[in-house]
Amino acid sequence: MPSSAMTTRERFQAVMNFQPFDRLPLVEWAGWWTATIDRWVNEGLPAHLRDDGSAIRRWWGLDIYYQDWIRAKGPDCPKPTHHGAGLIADETDYERIKPHLFPWPCVNRPMWQAWAEEQKRGDVVLWFTLEGFFWYARTLLGIEPHLYAFYDQPALMHRINQDLTDWSIRVVDEIFSICVPDFMTFAEDMSYNNGPMLSEGLFDEFMLPYYHKLLPRIHERGTISIIDSDGDISVPAYWFERAGLQGILPLERQAGVDIARLRRDHPRMRFIGHYDKMVMNKGEAAIRGEFERLLPTARQGGFLISCDHQTPPGVSLKDYEIYVRLFREYAVRAAE
Repeated sequence: MPSSAMTTRERFQAVMNFQPFDRLPLVEWAGWWTATIDRWVNEGLPAHLRDDGSAIRRWWGLDIYYQDWIRAKGPDCPKPTHHGAGLIADETDYERIKPHLFPWPCVNRPMWQAWAEEQKRGDVVLWFTLEGFFWYARTLLGIEPHLYAFYDQPALMHRINQDLTDWSIRVVDEIFSICVPDFMTFAEDMSYNNGPMLSEGLFDEFMLPYYHKLLPRIHERGTISIIDSDGDISVPAYWFERAGLQGILPLERQAGVDIARLRRDHPRMRFIGHYDKMVMNKGEAAIRGEFERLLPTARQGGFLISCDHQTPPGVSLKDYEIYVRLFREYAVRAAE
């Protein structure tokens, strides 16, 4: 353990680079469902904090991590008619909608410049999110047509991902002209409870080449790259690591993910999340038991304990107070 307390940024960097740390970061990476916040306001959370995630984190005494999700659709892009529906069916549609895609400028420079000053002081950790090479095509084509498109429209799939790569490189270069974020995530969500929704062969053909083009631009400055995919990522974790990705979140426990196994199979990957949100309203013994399960892996470094997705509305203000209190205890114990 270091002899003096670390800043928020120093602590993140130490843990994620497998170096000694003073305690684990107290991280709530995903925030809370709106219904959860509504409940907490009724139970004592100050109402003026309702719409300010950073202010809520400060109220709980959590570490501050600023995220900017850079959307690859402009604000004037048409919206799907319902969840899972697409915006395009073929290349003609893609041409029609493309003026609404890949907006520029899209990086809020004044916001990032202000964040960069806080980062220099060590007060915050900065991260950004890009839309990944499975996720983005799905948002354009719709859930079911997207899966057929790997076979029926390969040229369109490659075109979308090449355009996304070119735009993402511009985004990365723009952000790096301001500061160097501590990590970034790719929104992918290509796994659910029964594993990945595509084969390794399709991953290699339609996703791997674009990660290989983009990741060097991210890694050359020292920013850590992390895949954000729900569900059971145990199998595609190997594919992501081979592609050069350096970590995975949120490691959903209800999908059967096992952090001890992941650490054994991927000793240098970084992980965020994995605290089973379904125990958070079951009392102090259950909350403590989940921290006990995670503690041995956390002590090895490279793993930030956090809720394995947004805290659900079944968790009361009192439940979360217990969770934060025990989180503080185990954050210190992990460094011992």
